[in-house]
Amino acid sequence: MPPDATDTKRRILAAAHTEFATYGLAGARVDRIAAAAAANKRSIYVHFGPKEELFDVVIARSLEELEHQVPFDPRNLTEYAGALFDFLVANPLFGRLAAWAQLERAESSRAEIDAYARKVASLASAGDGHPADTLALVLGLVTSWFMAAPALRVLAGDGQWSVQRLRDHRAELSAAVAAVIQR
Repeated sequence: MPPDATDTKRRILAAAHTEFATYGLAGARVDRIAAAAAANKRSIYVHFGPKEELFDVVIARSLEELEHQVPFDPRNLTEYAGALFDFLVANPLFGRLAAWAQLERAESSRAEIDAYARKVASLASAGDGHPADTLALVLGLVTSWFMAAPALRVLAGDGQWSVQRLRDHRAELSAAVAAVIQR
């Protein structure tokens, strides 16, 4: 009976998540993933295929974890936006990974489409007449400060975010989301 590869797969996925979030798909190296996972390159290819397929698996798993950690409630988008902001502050690699996926993949994966489709359908069933637009605006507001130019963040007095500054950002975000959903 072959040995259980569950722990090896877990280590590979964790190392790949960090590698892809740090370097993107093009800059990621399977050698570094293998070294960080204490695995050999062959086991990566056996379990996940080429680097591009491993990237897709990492994206899909990240979306699953995000949905689990930050449940979507179409009736309370302000709270959802705040919780998502908090999650991204606490887990900056998730935002970086999403940015790399958008930069390096011309086509969305099935996992990405499904993750958004569930939220759009939920908004539509809650009576939102333009659910994809609403979701795009809310997500854009949530991620706006993470994607802002470094020069703008300097002008806002942001070096390392203090607890108070994070509260201020979250309050501004909540007010903006409330304005969007009241339209």
